[in-house]
This record gives sequence, C-alpha cells and structure tokens, in this order.
Amino acid sequence: MSIQGKAAALLFIGTVLGSSGCFSVSAQGSHQAVPVKSVTATAKPNSKTMSTVKAPVQKNVAPSTVDIIPQIIKKVSPSVVGIIGQTSENDSSTQVKQSTSLYDLAHGTGVILRSDGWIVTNAHVVSGLSNAIVVTSDGKTYGITESYVDEMSDLALIKIVAKSLHPATFAASSKNTVVGETVIALGTPVSFSLRNSATTGIVSGLNRAVNAAYRLIQTDAAINPGNSGGPLLNLKGEVIGINSMKFEAVGVENMGFSIPVETVNYITNQLFKYGEVRRASLGVKLEESWSASMGLPGNDPLTVTNIFSKEAKAAGIVEGDVLYKVNGRRITSVVDLNELLKSFLPGQTVTLWMQSDGDIVTRKLLLSKDQGNIGSEIDDEAPSNDDAV
Repeated sequence: MSIQGKAAALLFIGTVLGSSGCFSVSAQGSHQAVPVKSVTATAKPNSKTMSTVKAPVQKNVAPSTVDIIPQIIKKVSPSVVGIIGQTSENDSSTQVKQSTSLYDLAHGTGVILRSDGWIVTNAHVVSGLSNAIVVTSDGKTYGITESYVDEMSDLALIKIVAKSLHPATFAASSKNTVVGETVIALGTPVSFSLRNSATTGIVSGLNRAVNAAYRLIQTDAAINPGNSGGPLLNLKGEVIGINSMKFEAVGVENMGFSIPVETVNYITNQLFKYGEVRRASLGVKLEESWSASMGLPGNDPLTVTNIFSKEAKAAGIVEGDVLYKVNGRRITSVVDLNELLKSFLPGQTVTLWMQSDGDIVTRKLLLSKDQGNIGSEIDDEAPSNDDAV
C-alpha cells in the first residue's frame, strides 16, 4: 500500500536536503538568533502594607521535576559529544554542496559508551563523512580511529584515542518506560556551536513501527537537525534511546523517534564482538497484510513472496505460503519478526507455523545470516532515506 502520497515525510534528523544524516552547514547561508526583548513586570513595594511572614518548614519533600532536570543535564552533558566532518563529494544523497570543501560540512551527535573512547551514534551521522572529528563537552577535539556501521538499525560505533571519558549510564531496559513520562533530549541542533543543547518533553508513544527495522520510542521533545545520535534520557539520567528521526511536514509538530536501548545494546554488543551484526534471517521476503501496513489492529499473517536462502528452500517453504507463528509467537508484521529474531543467531533452528497449499503445517527452519534482505521486507513504498531533511 503506497504511502508516499501522505503529507508527512519521515525524516532522519541531522540532515538537510539529503540522507547523510547530519546537519549540513553552508557558506551561502547562516542561522542567526532573533533578538528577543526581555519584558519584566515590576511593582513598587508598599512599605505600609508589607509584613514579614515566615514560611513553614517542609520536611522530606521530594524534589520536583523542574528541580531534577538541570541536575540531570549537568550530569549527562559530559557524556555527549559533537561529530563534524566533510561530506563526501561522491555522496549523492547530500544535496547541499559548495564550490569549496571548506564549508561542505555536516554534523551530528554521539554518546560516550566507554571511558576508553568508544562512542555510539547514528549510522547516518558518520556515513559519508571524511576527516571527521569528535568534540567533547570540554572543547577537546579527537580524530576518529575506528568505525563500525549498521545501516539497518541506523546505529554506529566510533572510536577516539582518549582516556578517562565520562560514559553515559544506559538503562537496562526501556520496558519500564511509560507514555507521558518526562524525557530529556541532548544534542547539537542546527549549528555546531550549539553543542549540548537540551530540550524536554514526554514519551508520546512506544513500540512505533515507522520506516525502521525495529520498534521506536516516540517523543514530543524538540529534536532538530543535528540532534541525530544524541541521547533520550529519563529522569534517572539514564539513556533510554538514541535519537534518530522525525516527521517533518506542514502542520506536523513534535514527532521525533528514538532507537530503544534494547536495540542499541543488541547492535553494539554484536559490533564489539564480531565487528558486524550477525543478523538471523528466515531467508524469505514477507509481505504484510493491508491492515498491518495501515497500522490497524489485527492478527493477519504474513505472506511469503520470495525465497532468499537455501535453508528456506530445504525447509519446503514456497512462494505463497502464509506465516502465522515463529517458535509459538504470533507474527503480524515484519517488525514483529525482526524484534523476535534479535534473540537468535544464524545457524540456530526455529519452528514455523504456516499455511501451505491450504494446509496448516509446521516447519523446522535453520536460520541463515541476513544479507541485507530485512530492509527489502519493509514496504518498498514507505518513506526512505531520500526524504531526509
């Protein structure tokens, strides 16, 4: 079902007219702050009517959210970095180009993962960047010595030569996150001089499936170009997600999306261990039902439209088969399947509950290593990276 005609386009934050993933800076234009006059209402005290009243002393009063937020920002800011570099001249996705490479720059944000220089950010922040540098909150600059990118999840690991950095605290899980919970976003919006800017909002939604291989957290905290790769924090100061994308269209406001910490942990653990993500796959292309593609509730199964792996062929799966369950879990969307397969590695076996030629059958399937086919299972007409800001 085509959704290109919809007014809202899903945008990777941190890009301008391209999908490089970072906010591009042009010599031909600049962003200037608009002066705002401060208006203060004052009143002269009337000495005749004023009296001194002692306020009652309150004991064991819990600090308010307003009191906690500045403390969290102060604590976590040293764990947030800015990333800036030159965009590749061969990167056709970046449409903002200058005659001189001096101003052909793009930037984003990252979060310190380990004290010895490992940083997590978005794949679209570092892809296509050359001569990139990382700037820590104290103004020190570092070159990137290693990088590992996973386009499917839009996550990347980069390494700088540094010691005694301040790693952020990552939540063990985002499962305790609730809609309406106050959150804080840190990042480098619009201009690289605005590093470690903070915005606040709430969790607007959970388990969102929007042009991504895995489920996302939705927030109304302001997430602007350049915030890509920055943290979404709870009021414990824990990272519950990595900010990645937003909806941007006329009449659409405050719709940002963050990659949950479970997916961040899954991807970074594999990158540390293997240098790549060894993603398990059924080896087939699946088509969602109309109701699933529209976001309607339902239990409609997925239909096999193509066979990729020899393991799937050996299991007897053919085009037109219908998939209901994997290892006893009902599957109604491709994102459901991707989330389930995070618990498996290639070479492990799962049991499929399917309908084939009108009969309900179970099939044992040896999982293959994904070769980039997960992306092709998502609706081909969904907004793509080319819609990036």
